[in-house]
Amino acid sequence: MIEYNKIKEILNRHHWNIKSDLLRKISEIDFKVPYRFSTLSQKEVKLYNKNQILQHLLQSHEIRFGDAMEELITEIIEDLGYRNLPKNIRNSEGETLSIDQYFTNENTYYFIEQKVRDDHDSTKKRGQINNFEKKLEVLNNSHGGNLIGIMYFIDPDLRKNQNFYVEKLREFSDFYGVELHLFYGRELFEYFDSPQVWDDLIQWLKRWKDELPELPEINFDENPEESFEEIKELEIRYWRKILQNEKLWDGNIMEILFKEGTTLTLMLDYFRQKEDKPHVNLARLLEDKLKEYY
Repeated sequence: MIEYNKIKEILNRHHWNIKSDLLRKISEIDFKVPYRFSTLSQKEVKLYNKNQILQHLLQSHEIRFGDAMEELITEIIEDLGYRNLPKNIRNSEGETLSIDQYFTNENTYYFIEQKVRDDHDSTKKRGQINNFEKKLEVLNNSHGGNLIGIMYFIDPDLRKNQNFYVEKLREFSDFYGVELHLFYGRELFEYFDSPQVWDDLIQWLKRWKDELPELPEINFDENPEESFEEIKELEIRYWRKILQNEKLWDGNIMEILFKEGTTLTLMLDYFRQKEDKPHVNLARLLEDKLKEYY
């Protein structure tokens, strides 16, 4: 049985490691349209405030929940006695496909495509089912009748496209001769004769949520070394946008995130260690910003 501390470690890793994601979002702010962190237009407000950035931060947390659940269910599958298989496969066109769950009991091979909730619009639901068939085709070539495919939605209360998925999976099942299923919530674990896992999962998530602080810390300089490790590999294009967008600096957006500029000073040293032209330019831009605003 998986211990709670293992579950907590997985959830925390996906929940808190979001500083790079926040910087990516900030770099894409378009000041010609209403602020993304506020319901006010640019004419009505000059500065972002902490609560507005926190709101966006929490939205990023929710997005990462799906990644955490993918890793968590992989751990659960192994705990149930199955052997997890490499999740990246390649089709005949040379395209690499990533499977959410791929495992075996040495007789039957299972693959699961999982999402948090079934609330896709028309375009996304068709993209989802097309993606499922791509993987089904490759795995069917390898395992044939020993393959079972599952489409799984974690949230049992949202079933917007259930009829569509049932119809398409039935069509695929008849054509490929493969057993296929659509499950929501507890149904997946009932299928694997382990319904108690769902109850445990709900309790783990509730306990973890109760242990979280009310609001996350968004002062990167609270722990500059840790923040530096999280953001140092942020793609060059995002740093360029951030450092060249004067409105991010003229307001208090960057000051909210980097109160003392300590983390940015670590980034400056990191940029200076690189000799390629993009990093040289980033170092120059950041040095100017540190002199002007700190």
